[in-house]
Amino acid sequence: MTNISQRNAATGWHPRSAEGSQDPHPDRDVDESESRLLARLREGDEVAFTELVARWHPAMVRLALTRVRSRAVAEEVVQDAWLGLLRGLDAFEGRSSLRTWLFRIVVNRAISAGLRERVHVPVDDVELEHHDGRFSQDGWWVAPPVHWSDEVLDRLTAPALASRIREEIARLPAGQQAVVTLRDIDGLSSSEVCAVLEITEGNQRVLLHRARTRIRAALEVEVRP
Repeated sequence: MTNISQRNAATGWHPRSAEGSQDPHPDRDVDESESRLLARLREGDEVAFTELVARWHPAMVRLALTRVRSRAVAEEVVQDAWLGLLRGLDAFEGRSSLRTWLFRIVVNRAISAGLRERVHVPVDDVELEHHDGRFSQDGWWVAPPVHWSDEVLDRLTAPALASRIREEIARLPAGQQAVVTLRDIDGLSSSEVCAVLEITEGNQRVLLHRARTRIRAALEVEVRP
């Protein structure tokens, strides 16, 4: 039987470990390279900008799609965000990572575009309720959950799984969709997600859990005997 980690690699779906543990510090290894990249961008290095677009553009489109209805609008949002980056480079003070700053621009532009489309759905309080007993009032796990990927991934083929996960993510409420996309698709840390979406650590955990739970439930319907 195909190893679960191999299926994860094939689908591009990489759910992170239980949220009760603390994240490592992923920015440490990239600080120096980001500093060099930032210097090149400020010098007008077109190759550096092309590299950045190749690296982050797909993730930016995915993030925009959590707030707008169509891919065409999402692409416009991202193009606007790239322009915002170029215009704001000299003012960028490095208080966050370059990626966090850029993704925050995408969120702001996408929210505005979503409002114009009249389909923007803000994070609803009901998404953050702790009525299922899994979280304490401050948003921490009462008990870490069993990771759903071990129950499901080994029972589906990788291509089918990837397709179904994309469909289920698209059906999630905006807040859940944004968090699970940034965490499990694009690999941002919880602290980065909080900075990009301007939410608390507790809310991030709750939204991520609810998103993963909905995805798991949808997949289990398909694999149930």
